Amino acid sequence: MSTIDEIAPNIYRISTYLKDFDLQFSQFLVKDDEPLLMHTGLNSIFPEVKEAIAKLIDPASIRWVGMGHFEADECGSLNRWLELAPNAQTLCTPVAAFVSVNDFSIRPPHVLEHNEEIATGKYRFRLLQTAQLPHGWDSGQFFEVTNKTLLCGDLFHHFGDVEPLTESSIIDRARQTLVNYENSPYPNYIAYTPQTDRLMKELADLKPKTLATMHGSVFVGDGEQALHDLATVIREVMVGAG
Repeated sequence: MSTIDEIAPNIYRISTYLKDFDLQFSQFLVKDDEPLLMHTGLNSIFPEVKEAIAKLIDPASIRWVGMGHFEADECGSLNRWLELAPNAQTLCTPVAAFVSVNDFSIRPPHVLEHNEEIATGKYRFRLLQTAQLPHGWDSGQFFEVTNKTLLCGDLFHHFGDVEPLTESSIIDRARQTLVNYENSPYPNYIAYTPQTDRLMKELADLKPKTLATMHGSVFVGDGEQALHDLATVIREVMVGAG
């Protein structure tokens, strides 16, 4: 069963805990004139997510479906949402459209350039292209500029069936997750490149008040400092691992 929590004005976290992964998979629904769904979730959890969203809006009214990069938990059920919502379009980076979405999606996406914004009604969302951060050439992060919510995808990823929101630091959890991955069959989860520190600084300069991570608790507080701290963690763990 998926849980529902409002994490910022009119932004709802729809989260499904999968015990086999010991991981929460969260989507974020923006209730506005043109509803936006950020992350579709895995294809396997589509029925639960759809049921939860139906408690908030008519799922067929969704206008935009955002994705951070092309991966099953970001867009596994994308076409099912596009079939359900006849006016919906995917929001993604130019690279995501070029290498994956144009071929995969049943409808052409709406491509946003770096720092381009789109209005959903009361709210505006800015796309920042963040190639290889956290991973993938096609990566991007969405920022809701009015209330300063960063929909940060896999950044700050942490395990467990944790609380939906927290004002306590999640840096230690994120560090432990990276360390665990490096000691697992699945290392190099987050890429550290010559651009990583610059990209993390650009995200921190947005001064987000809410960090809506896809896996784990949403952090409410000094997002600028949290992003600087995460940049340090990524550099220490990933460079040390190399």
